[in-house]
Amino acid sequence: MNRINRPNDAPHTLVRLIAIALVALLAQLTAPNSAVAQVRPGDVITDRNAYKAKELVSPGVYLRITRGMSMQIVPSERIEWPPPYREATEKYSSQVRLSNDHRSLVGYVAGLPFPFIDPNDPTAGTKLMWNDTFRPTSTDDYDARDFSCISEYEGLNRPYVPIDYYEFGHLASYNLVGRTEVEPIPTDPDFLSSGRLLLVGFYPFLAPEEDRGRGFVRYRYADPLKGDDTWGWSPGSRRVRRLGEAFLGSSAGAITWSLDNFQGFAAKNENYNWRLLGEKSMLASIAVAHVPEVTCPTDGGASACPERWESRRMYIVEGRARMDRVPGELFGRHVMYLDAEAQCIMYQDFYNRAGELWKNYITWMAYRDRAVPDARIAIYPFKRVFQVGASIDDLNAGFATMCYLPAQDTTERESWYINMGAVDKNFFTVKALTEAAP
Repeated sequence: MNRINRPNDAPHTLVRLIAIALVALLAQLTAPNSAVAQVRPGDVITDRNAYKAKELVSPGVYLRITRGMSMQIVPSERIEWPPPYREATEKYSSQVRLSNDHRSLVGYVAGLPFPFIDPNDPTAGTKLMWNDTFRPTSTDDYDARDFSCISEYEGLNRPYVPIDYYEFGHLASYNLVGRTEVEPIPTDPDFLSSGRLLLVGFYPFLAPEEDRGRGFVRYRYADPLKGDDTWGWSPGSRRVRRLGEAFLGSSAGAITWSLDNFQGFAAKNENYNWRLLGEKSMLASIAVAHVPEVTCPTDGGASACPERWESRRMYIVEGRARMDRVPGELFGRHVMYLDAEAQCIMYQDFYNRAGELWKNYITWMAYRDRAVPDARIAIYPFKRVFQVGASIDDLNAGFATMCYLPAQDTTERESWYINMGAVDKNFFTVKALTEAAP
């Protein structure tokens, strides 16, 4: 990423254009759609009438409905960006462009890089993935505390029998670029000397006992040719080791934990070729009813259900790994389904190298000013979108992992601390990683 000098004044014409674009997007979201007409608010979608939703979800999500996941259809809700993020978009987006090789960003400061997407633009898919990278959900930092992931075999009316239980102390992130709410704004001065774009900390593992203390720290760089630096602490060797960029984390049964799969997609954009496949009205769960999330009683606990789903305008983006950059890529292609307002991935289908559907990822989002009604700390001056559940399902093995943010049985009920300065750069060090281990 090459940062250029920001203008002194935001162009007034850009503000007007953004307002026009938002009105046009709202019109698209409320326009009649023959496929959406098959489901209406008040409908309940189950395996018995899954056909009604077949054209409104990805192939992977549809399979999960046939295997027991249910949906409660509710009216669509407009998602507003946090005001500081909207203002940054109005101020800076006019100067953002893709590099000459169409892979990295030039001129990005803060806000949404590309508020106007032309579906005929051959680089539209790449632009949408950069929008997801700098999405409005968390621009400065976040700390997701005390959450759990539970693995089980999924299937229609299969009893809920947990196979693996994982509990984590923190999943935290610190952005050095694109900051809008917590000083330093909009760029941490450290970026100019280190070139670090993003810091991630995932530690300590609290359960199971054999993994207690395990953890990872990752640095991502703006240089498109510089791979991530990742360090891991292992309870077995009780030492830190540096991990290759293709590192996929620890495994839980048939599911592979990956730092690249958190919140939909978290790998380096420049390592993939992106293509916009289309846009349409589809179903997504972006304003859930339950926090903590509920365990689905009809699919073996592989998802959160019954839960609220609504019609959303979605972009469908395909990603294929550049094998010169990701030689260990397991998947032939990724197909992302991004919400056009929230600018984040709502679900993803993974295909193997033979082109067959292999795995599916779903996220369940809340749109509130606080995670739980009795929150005392994580209370925001405006509504924001945050993740409360996520599931990845190996559709061939029938083995799924459902994550709860917050965990269902934790005393830390607020879980998400977004753009509150809850973590600083000292958290993302090898020293802090090792000191957190028991």
